[in-house]
Amino acid sequence: MPTHDAVSYIGRFAPSPTGPLHFGSLVAAVASYLRAKSCGGQWQLRIEDIDPPRQIAGADRNILHTLETYGFRWDGPVIYQSASHEAHQQSVQALLASELAYPCSCSRRDLADAPQGAMGSIYPGNCRSGCTARDVAIRVRTDDEPIGFSDILQGYVSQRLESESGDFVIQRRDGLMAYHLACVVDDHLQGITEVVRGIDLLESTPRQIYLQRCLGFEEPAYLHIPVVLNSQGQKLSKLTGAEGIPDVGDARVLSAALAALRQPMMTNSERCPLDELWSWAEAHWQVQVLAGATSIATHN
Repeated sequence: MPTHDAVSYIGRFAPSPTGPLHFGSLVAAVASYLRAKSCGGQWQLRIEDIDPPRQIAGADRNILHTLETYGFRWDGPVIYQSASHEAHQQSVQALLASELAYPCSCSRRDLADAPQGAMGSIYPGNCRSGCTARDVAIRVRTDDEPIGFSDILQGYVSQRLESESGDFVIQRRDGLMAYHLACVVDDHLQGITEVVRGIDLLESTPRQIYLQRCLGFEEPAYLHIPVVLNSQGQKLSKLTGAEGIPDVGDARVLSAALAALRQPMMTNSERCPLDELWSWAEAHWQVQVLAGATSIATHN
C-alpha cells in the first residue's frame, strides 16, 4: 500500500455510476473539493461501481466529463471501486477468521417480524450460533458498546449497534460487497483522512467506524453536510427523479451550488469564467456556516 506521509489531508468524492450528476451530487462534490483545497490537501475521485444491477452503461464517463467541464481537478488517477474486489474479499475473510463475522441465510421474509429501528430492521441474531445453508450473506457481529464520533458540522453522534441496528451485512447473498465494507476498505487503501458527504449517511457512520476498528484501520474525520431537498421535501436523488445538471460547465449552476452551501458570493458570479469563480470560492470558503444544518433550501 502506498504511503501518504507527504500529504496531511486527503479527501474524496465517490459517486455511483447510476445516472448523470444531479444538483445534490454537485453540491456534495463542491463541498468536498473546497474543503480539501482549503486544507491544502488532495481531492481524489472514486467511482463506486460495485453494484452492477443498478449501474447505467456510460454513466461513469458522463460523470467524469461533467466534473471536468465544471472545473474540478482531482489528484491522481480515477479509482474504480471494483478494482479493489480482492482487498474487499480479504477483509471479509479476515473478519470471518477472527469470528467477527458469520454466514447468514436469513431472507427478508425471515426478518419480516424483526423489530424496527431508525435504520430499518434490527437483526435479531438468528444465525449467530451457526448456519449450514450454502446460499448465505455475511454479517459482522456487533456489540452494544457505544460507537461515538464528533462530526465537524453535526456534533457528537453515538450508537449502540447491537440494539439499534443489529449485525449488518458486509457481503450480500449474491456475492456482491455491501456498501459499508467496500467504503471502509477503499477509504483505507486511499489513505482518506476526512470524509465529506451528505447527512443522509450520518447514521451509517458508526457502522463504518466499527468496521475500521475491527479491521485495525485508522479512522478518518467526518463532515456531513446538509442534503438538498426537492419541491416535495424529499432528498434530491436519482430515486426521487432528480435530473442531471447540464454536462457543459455552467457558472449559473456552480453559483447555485455555492449559494446552497451558504458561501459568500462574488459580484456577477453567474456570468464570470469558471476559473475565476473557483478562485473566489477557494479563497472565501467557510465550512462553519453549515454547522448544525440538516437540509438545504429546495432546488427545483
